[in-house]
Order: sequence, then structure tokens, then C-alpha cells
Amino acid sequence: MGFFQSMPSTVATVTDELARRLSRDVDGAFEEFVTAFRSPVYSGLRRLHPSDAEDLTQEAFIRAYRALISYPPERIETIDLRPWVWTIALNLGRNHVRDRSRRPQPVELHDRHPAPEDEPADGRAWDQRFAALPPRQRQAVVLRHVVGLTYEELALALERPVGTVKNDVHRGIARLRTIIEEEA
Repeated sequence: MGFFQSMPSTVATVTDELARRLSRDVDGAFEEFVTAFRSPVYSGLRRLHPSDAEDLTQEAFIRAYRALISYPPERIETIDLRPWVWTIALNLGRNHVRDRSRRPQPVELHDRHPAPEDEPADGRAWDQRFAALPPRQRQAVVLRHVVGLTYEELALALERPVGTVKNDVHRGIARLRTIIEEEA
């Protein structure tokens, strides 16, 4: 699938160095941390929680900062940043969905969030395809093939065994293929 791209193999080296800089100076290196992870976190959250992705992304970085300033430097230096920030983002998304389901929802008479005109129709089609997946498969496929996490990082972020996340990705991709074939 040409739509999905994997991350370069140097990502681990770059994130290890960023973790070292954060361990020495959280305030000084935090902007670099946000710059490195803002786009992938937003992209992934947009596929998982389309109408709330901006707020969830911002809150994920606020929580990450609060956590980092409370950690000793030794702990920061050993953090695998990609799955760590995704654990924060996924927990926020999960809590947001849970909290929203407990509140009464107002009925809207018109669409408050129309699709932006500059978003290609293919992007909206992918949003619909991802939305058709069961939540566990959607999370696994988005984090693996949209965000580019390795299976090991995926297992850490989702707090599931590697074999389970591989299975979720495999089943999610198979379901996406079925959806695409049905569209044709």
C-alpha cells in the first residue's frame, strides 16, 4: 500500500539523542521534542479522533512536559520517546471518548466541522475507512502505518504484547483491503 510509509531507521538514534538533551535541560530541549513529534501525533490522533485531534495533541504535549519536569534526569535519558508520547496521547484519547460518552450530547442542526476545502477527497475517504475498523485495529494500523511506530514501540504504547499488536495490524490491514475492494 503506497499510502503507508515507514519511518527511517535512524529515528531511534535521533530520539535517543533527544532524550539525552531533555535529561540535561527539559526547558531547553522541549521545543525540539514538540517539533519532532507534533506532526506524527496530530496525524495519528486525527485518524483516531478527527474532531478532537488538535485539542488532544496540545494536551498530550502539556502532559508530556509536566511529566518530564517531574522525572529525574536518569529516567528521562532512558525513555523511548516515541512510544512514551503515544502512550500519553492514546490515554488522553481513550479518556476523552469515555468522558464524552458519559455526558449528554447536544443535537446539532448543522455540521459545525465541515471538511476543509484543501483536504483531498482521498484523505476523507481514508478517514472513513479507518473509522470502519474496530478501535483496537484502527489504533494499531494508524500507529504502525501512518505514524510509523515499530511493533515493539506499538506494543509499549498500547500496553499489549508484540504478537497481539501484530495480529491487530494484520487484521486491520485485511479489513482495509476488504473495504477498498467493496468500494471498487
